[in-house]
Amino acid sequence: MTQVPVLLVETVNGVRTLTLNRPDRLNAANDDLLYALTVALRAANAEDAVRVVVVTGSGRGFCAGQDLGGVSGRNMGFTEHLQATYNPLIRTIRTLDRPVIMAVNGVAAGAGASLALSGDIRLWAQSARLIEVFSNIALVPDSGSTWFLPRLVGYNRAFELMALADTVTAAEGQRLGLCEQVYPDETFAADVQAYAERLAARPANALKLTKQALSAALTSSLDDALDQEAALQQLAGDHWEHAEGVTAFKEKRAPDFRKQG
Repeated sequence: MTQVPVLLVETVNGVRTLTLNRPDRLNAANDDLLYALTVALRAANAEDAVRVVVVTGSGRGFCAGQDLGGVSGRNMGFTEHLQATYNPLIRTIRTLDRPVIMAVNGVAAGAGASLALSGDIRLWAQSARLIEVFSNIALVPDSGSTWFLPRLVGYNRAFELMALADTVTAAEGQRLGLCEQVYPDETFAADVQAYAERLAARPANALKLTKQALSAALTSSLDDALDQEAALQQLAGDHWEHAEGVTAFKEKRAPDFRKQG
């Protein structure tokens, strides 16, 4: 009997789509899925043809969080489990050279909510729902939620969402700044692909450096951020993309950031 892969991988027009594929469990994460996703992200980072990565879910859910059946009876503490699975995944996403789009097609709960918040861009379907469900089983939000959520909505709103485990709809999520765009369910996949291809046409090196600058600025002083910008600007200015952008501007045409200078 052929085993169904826990992760589907597809590349179209520079967009690598990674689809969590446990639809019967609303893509609840087990060790195999977490490992496969981390490996696939790192592989995408090593391929020049991949310019944008999209993470989404198959079926009705994005990711329902940890599959509790996969950890029950295991001789491993919470800390050890997180350090071996979720933490490497979140760190990989945040340090990836490529932009990472989280395409939330359904429920994102628990660690799945953390995953949904971890991308550089968050696109939601109208049916998407986010729930910081940890307090329902008397646990602490993990996998980056305590870092991502208060930076997006503020301490007080983040605490409320975590303490009460309220469900955030797509409309509310966009109002709160948890997602950049909301698309109709029936066109969601096509809308995400179109958005990702638009991003893939942008200057890859400049976006990589921009991601580095933003990540560093989140925990740095203004003086440090200014110094970081100056250093990264030199790297951007020395790259062929900059020359192409300037030449295209002078020639009054659209720049082609996919070609090598």
